[in-house]
Amino acid sequence: MGTLKCTLHNYDGLNWTSKNSDLTSNDSVADLVICFGSKRILERTDIYSQLRNKFLCEHIAMCTTSGEIVNTNVQDDSLVALSISFAKTKVVSTEVNICDYNNSYDAGLSLIEKLPKQHLTYILVLSDGSLVNGSELVKGLNQGVDNKILVTGGLAGDGTDFKSTLVGLNNNPSEGKIIAIGFYGNNLVVTHGSEGGWDEFGLEKTVTESVNNKLFKLDGKNCLEVYKKYLGNEASKLPASALLFPLSVILPGNTKPVVRTILSISEEEQSMTFAGDIPIGSKVKFMKANFDSLISAVSTAAQKTKNENVASPDFSLLISCIGRKLVLGSRIDEELESVNETYLGKTPLIGFYSYGEISPLVKEFSCELHNQTMTITSFYEF
Repeated sequence: MGTLKCTLHNYDGLNWTSKNSDLTSNDSVADLVICFGSKRILERTDIYSQLRNKFLCEHIAMCTTSGEIVNTNVQDDSLVALSISFAKTKVVSTEVNICDYNNSYDAGLSLIEKLPKQHLTYILVLSDGSLVNGSELVKGLNQGVDNKILVTGGLAGDGTDFKSTLVGLNNNPSEGKIIAIGFYGNNLVVTHGSEGGWDEFGLEKTVTESVNNKLFKLDGKNCLEVYKKYLGNEASKLPASALLFPLSVILPGNTKPVVRTILSISEEEQSMTFAGDIPIGSKVKFMKANFDSLISAVSTAAQKTKNENVASPDFSLLISCIGRKLVLGSRIDEELESVNETYLGKTPLIGFYSYGEISPLVKEFSCELHNQTMTITSFYEF
């Protein structure tokens, strides 16, 4: 393990308990505390004051979820936190509110501009998942870092309600917030991996009519009619069955596909609405769930984050999609067990189920908005 110290914490409604405390370290002192939890708890309880009183810490970040991840457990209606003390790494945090900007692109660009750039190694972004357009947000983030600094993160969740989400930095969480945490110094190595594991089927089609995240036509044909044809008997179960059949999308200018979850369909408009933009000219294929492939893909994502010089990361941040949680059902813990096995059971794991994952597709720094993936960010301090 590296030079940093980190401890996982769980909140039972009354008290915080530490899960992997290092008895030689002072758990009350931290450079950064990250907390994930259900909206019910975070909107009704002054968790920020509790964390501020528990830790001597300048940077406390929080967001609501669609399920909390702690080690190999998926929890609902709970709070989990990670306190981190670095030996050689500096942390700077900042925030914006989407309500102060004309669009999500401008908000993302402004957020990055608030961070000092000298010795900046990595940026973690946690964003409102209801009011923010994730596709436009990542465009602004990429512009802000000039595609030269790694950015990962995710969009906050609201269980399966999809009503509103909360994000907070050094205050109680609220709607519309987007926060960035910058990590500085040459002693920190941050790696990433993002995989889906869905099976593609059918012929590739081209988006010929769309507006932002709303799709109308594929190859000049009504998209909903085409989609129902491919689903066969499952079409009668729409919109619920759409969760099992997302789209693989190659955005204009890209060569690698991203996954887009279908949020809703409109029989009146004959349209499909996705959790991310699908611009005209995109190439799409239909996808279907393969449970074994979904689990296997998580191991691949974890393997991509391993450092050749160290057996296991100091800690890993896991952001997976609410769609995967609903599809995998009782097998959901297998996602986390796969990651844990890859890291030889030695890495503290924390994270949440989200409304969208932010990560590069491959090793270059340009990030993308993903749906239906497990996105892993691993941290090593030397």
